Amino acid sequence: MKAIQDTYPDELSYCYGCGRLNPDGLHIKSVWNGSEAIARFTPRSYHTAIPGYVYGGLLASLIDCHGTGTAAAAAYAAAGREPGTAPYLRFVTASLRVNFLRPTPLGPELIIHGRVKEMAGRKVVIEAWIEVDGETTVQGEVVAVQIPERMLANLRDQHDK
Repeated sequence: MKAIQDTYPDELSYCYGCGRLNPDGLHIKSVWNGSEAIARFTPRSYHTAIPGYVYGGLLASLIDCHGTGTAAAAAYAAAGREPGTAPYLRFVTASLRVNFLRPTPLGPELIIHGRVKEMAGRKVVIEAWIEVDGETTVQGEVVAVQIPERMLANLRDQHDK
């Protein structure tokens, strides 16, 4: 199954967390299964906070980008449309809440989950969490809003220059 981020048009694919066109980014890939989205990420040694543990800012970034990706996937599904079809349903973060439940070990693969908590108009609230070896280490909530058409038009114009 294709990751939602791989369906974003080029002008919307430069995000540090999930942009496929950002050579220095994290390249988060969120896959929608009909009820939730899953992403997998293995932190590198330089993603450390203290020896042996993942930096909290990275964990917050994973929740953030996976949350907006989950919102996009859910919005396409709710509209009965294929991801990546115009008009584009791309979301940005309006609010991010992250709770660190326990230290996240550096080394194992992280599994990031995202599930829709609420959809209302252009807003989607996503509950997200990170698991390591079956144990939840981080919980979060992302309030994602659909990018306004005028902002999309500006991004397209900048990209085409």
